[in-house]
Amino acid sequence: MTQMRTHTCNELRMEHVGQRVKLVGWMENLREVGASLAFVVLRDFYGTTQAVAETEDMVKAFRAITKESTISIEGVVRERASKNPRQDTGDVEVVPEKIEVLGRCHYNELPFEINRSREADESLRLKYRYLDLRNPAVKQNIILRCNVVAALRAAMTAHGFLEITTPILTASSPEGARDYLVPARKHPGKFYALPQAPQQFKQLLMTSGFDRYFQIAPCFRDEDARGDRSPGEFYQLDMEMAFATQEDVFAVMEDVLPPIFAKYGTYDIASAAPFRRISYHDAMETYGTDKPDLRIDLTVRDMTALARETEFEPFQSAASVKLVPCSGASLTRKQIDKLCDDVAVQAGKKPYWVRMDENGALVGGVAKFLAGRETELRALGLEPGGLALISAGTLSEAQKTAGVARKMLGAAVPGHMDEERYEFCWIVDFPMFEIGEESGELEFCHNPFSMPNGGLEILEKAQRGEVDPLDIYAYQYDLVCNGVELSSGAVRNHDPDIMVKAFELVRLTEEDVKAKFPAMYNAFCYGAPPHAGIAPGVDRMVMLLAGEPSIREIIPFPMNKNAQDLMMGAPSAVEQSQLDELHIALVSDEK
Repeated sequence: MTQMRTHTCNELRMEHVGQRVKLVGWMENLREVGASLAFVVLRDFYGTTQAVAETEDMVKAFRAITKESTISIEGVVRERASKNPRQDTGDVEVVPEKIEVLGRCHYNELPFEINRSREADESLRLKYRYLDLRNPAVKQNIILRCNVVAALRAAMTAHGFLEITTPILTASSPEGARDYLVPARKHPGKFYALPQAPQQFKQLLMTSGFDRYFQIAPCFRDEDARGDRSPGEFYQLDMEMAFATQEDVFAVMEDVLPPIFAKYGTYDIASAAPFRRISYHDAMETYGTDKPDLRIDLTVRDMTALARETEFEPFQSAASVKLVPCSGASLTRKQIDKLCDDVAVQAGKKPYWVRMDENGALVGGVAKFLAGRETELRALGLEPGGLALISAGTLSEAQKTAGVARKMLGAAVPGHMDEERYEFCWIVDFPMFEIGEESGELEFCHNPFSMPNGGLEILEKAQRGEVDPLDIYAYQYDLVCNGVELSSGAVRNHDPDIMVKAFELVRLTEEDVKAKFPAMYNAFCYGAPPHAGIAPGVDRMVMLLAGEPSIREIIPFPMNKNAQDLMMGAPSAVEQSQLDELHIALVSDEK
């Protein structure tokens, strides 16, 4: 063994008894039994070993060392009188003859106990992330991440893909999120942008004659944080294939991902190929979301026609009413009320509810407005002893509320969710366009570089008013696992004429396209191959594999929810001379 030691702290076993060894690591704990007896736990990257001080001088020497100092211990291995089966090295211990402090911890009090750091306040954990990462449970997530990335690289290489890195400093482009901008010192008033994704570069590689590209790609988006999204920076398995269809992309992903999930996941069962394929429309109608968790056996039913015949005004005035029936739901009234409140927090609207007792009568909630409709509700899936949550509003409101209700009911009522598996599906046939929530105008629904189903002809019909743009579908697809969107992908639009026509529908001219995407437009004019790709999120993938509820648990140095690095103090103010050099003047926010 090198690195100042003969063995690691997870290496010693009974066969080493009697050997002289040297260990290095952090002094995790000191337990004194008397003036001349103390037990020391030494921890390194690999594990822990117990050392036993049996002289007064040796006990004093350890007592003078603060916890979490790095030390070296030289001594002889012996069999432990009281073995610890929970410790890999629990059959042996080291009797030290010499100790040396390699790096002293200058603080008697730590911000948190290392082995219980996950119980500490998150802001403390992020500020002292280097201490948090000493916790073996936290460190294990980072090791898992390394192993998964290595497995992804090996699998993609085995499929004939070349790993090619693309630029980090590039041009700003409208890709759906805010850019991080970098001022260009040599070009006053101009800025680079950090790439939201290597989208244009990987498509340009296809036009350059590279057949199969991949990259563990860093992406930068100025977005708000949430449980499955880290602000600022994230990584994705970016891939693209020339002369390829949607089916080719599906085949690669269905071959690469299941073995990795089965090997490294918390659960050892993962969907086998082919994954289920669900159209966007069917996903929204059946599951209330385009990210369905297929481990849950509940489905959403439409009861709009039935609801409008009732005397309940919220049902009568709603554009859509959805019902989520659940059998065997023996929840108390208090539990149902809490469930409805929790749905409202996530969905923005509170669902209504009704129960069917064992005799088939409707009770509770909106039962009085549905009296006499028992047969129709049973046809929709509500059984005796069951509970139904009902959503009403616009179509999107009703679907969203029903989708959240389905997810929460499935988790709350035993027997409706097979938790211990990874269930994949493809969501296909996404709308090409949508009406923007903020702009109120036609916008791209997903990737602006996707091929419309119907090609140039369907776009020209939309331009002439013969087809509603909202009825145009694209060759876009999402990969979903256990209710988490792992990736978006598409068959790309490689024809400059189709590209221009698509952008014209969202009020951008041919000159705008040439100005915003000069390399892409020009390259496509030189004979581009049909190509398709996808980019599963590495962070989300590892989060699922580790069974963690927050993506920050699997990132070595994450930002907090406000996009701050509490450890490094970023973002931070800079010197005026730096601003002057970049020709930047700060304007105070009078608000």
